[in-house]
Amino acid sequence: MSDNFRSGFVALIGRPNVGKSTLMNHLIGQKIAITSEKPQTTRNRIQTVYTDERGQIIFLDTPGIHKAKNKLGEYMVNVAVGTLSEVDVVLWLVEPSAFIGAGERHIAELLGKVKTPVILVINKIDTVKDKEDILKFMDAYREVCRFAEIVPVSALKDQNTDKMTDILFRYLPYGPQYYDEDTVTEQPMRQIAAELIREKALRLLSDEIPHGIAVTIEKMSERKDGMLYDIEATIICERDSHKGIIIGKGGAMLKRIGTAARQEIENLMGAHVNLKLWVKVRKEWRDSELYMKNYGYYEKKE
Repeated sequence: MSDNFRSGFVALIGRPNVGKSTLMNHLIGQKIAITSEKPQTTRNRIQTVYTDERGQIIFLDTPGIHKAKNKLGEYMVNVAVGTLSEVDVVLWLVEPSAFIGAGERHIAELLGKVKTPVILVINKIDTVKDKEDILKFMDAYREVCRFAEIVPVSALKDQNTDKMTDILFRYLPYGPQYYDEDTVTEQPMRQIAAELIREKALRLLSDEIPHGIAVTIEKMSERKDGMLYDIEATIICERDSHKGIIIGKGGAMLKRIGTAARQEIENLMGAHVNLKLWVKVRKEWRDSELYMKNYGYYEKKE
């Protein structure tokens, strides 16, 4: 390893649905974080690793910062805000607009209290017709917070993401290689599988249901030849009526969710998967600390 090797931790923050997970997936070159058009898709902090000859970037994708309506929401916001003081660089993702709402101003206020370099990422520039407008958006944001850099990108279209990586290495300290070069994530495969099932449910179900679902992996075992995994998972929802919608007529919706999730899990694992799904009702689990902990949403004490 050379003396010029840089390494450090980078947090991606922003309001829900600004494209944090999509950007991180593009920066590391592999899909680890789940994405959907529904707000609050990311619930836990997800750690991924990018390594090249220049150094190693450990990305922390955080839940969107929003006004919490239940204990799960409070947990998500605490995870995101708690990350700010633990990293070397903060990437703040925003929509391409000169209008800065209360949500963004709240984040700017939080960032004003940290000494970490903050890089503003104006995402979704592929949706901007007049590219000169991007300069107006940059000027508007300069008035609410001090930034080390401002970078316009399109995470979805992979525009300017290489430049993003170059800039990050400039701000990271010289340091050790924390993970071997083949490591892409620290997330356990059980957690990734559960999240991929939740992603397919988010994408296929109607708007009112996804916020109230969680996914738990009951069993994950490898057959002797190593070519097939058996996975049994449960989708948790909050109402009996939601259970009926998730299962669908004759089990059709549950089958669609299972097929889409199985294909993606197989791609990631490089093996065949036998996936079985069940649905359970746990009323108001998002306000129950016990259920939240059981489903993987709890602040780990160091």
